[in-house]
Amino acid sequence: MVVQTRQDRREELGFEAVVANLCRAVANAGACQPVSARHAAVLVPLFEDPATRRTHVVLTQRAAGLRSHGGEVCFPGGKREEGDADDVATAVREAQEELGLDPNSVRVLGCLGPVLSKHLLSVTPVLATIPARHAFHPNPDEVQAVFAPPLHTFLEASDLHSSREATFAPGMPYRLHFFDYQAADREWYSVWGLTAAMLIDIASKGFGRDPDFEALPPGYVPMHAGMFDDQTQTG
Repeated sequence: MVVQTRQDRREELGFEAVVANLCRAVANAGACQPVSARHAAVLVPLFEDPATRRTHVVLTQRAAGLRSHGGEVCFPGGKREEGDADDVATAVREAQEELGLDPNSVRVLGCLGPVLSKHLLSVTPVLATIPARHAFHPNPDEVQAVFAPPLHTFLEASDLHSSREATFAPGMPYRLHFFDYQAADREWYSVWGLTAAMLIDIASKGFGRDPDFEALPPGYVPMHAGMFDDQTQTG
C-alpha cells in the first residue's frame, strides 16, 4: 500500500493544471464589485521552473526608504491612475515601472475578487503567467529585492509559518499569517498580512485544496468581497 504524504499532495498538480484551476477561479469570480471607492491592483506573476516543474510566484521587497510599507514584501502593483483603463492596466503598468517587466511577456489570466487593505484600498489581484527565468530590472527607488517562492509554500504547515489573531474593526476578527522564506540569494524574507492572505487564497484555488493549517477560524471574516462595505466608502 502506498501512503500519500502531504508533500505528495502538494506536488501532484503541474503548472498547466494550476493555471487551469486559476482560470476557472477567475471565471467563477465574474465581475466583482470593488470594496472601496479607492482602487488599486497588483500583478500576481506566475511561472514554471523548468528544472522542478513547480509553480513559482514573483514577489518584491519594497525599498526601505519608502514612506508607505517600506521594507515590506508585496506583489508589484499600486493605485489606479487616471490613464489606466482598468485593473489589468494598473497592475501591468506598475509591474513595468517597478520591475521592468515587458507587458508583451505578460499573459493575463484574469482578476480575482478585490480585497481590502489596511489603508482602505480596494486591491484587485490580477493573475498572470510570465516566461521562466525572466530578467527583471528593479527600480531601486521602489524595489529592494525580487524573489520567487514556490506557490505551494503558502499551503504548508511548518516552522516557517505562524499566525496571530487581530481585529480589523470592532466585532470583525481575522487571522494574520506570516511566512518566512529563504530565497536563492540566501536572504530571508517575511511574507505577511494582506499579501500572505492573498497568496493562501491563490494557492488554494490553484492547487484545488485547503492549506495544511487553519487559515480562517469559524466566525472570522475573510479580507475580501464586501465584508467591510460600511468601512470603505471613504472617497
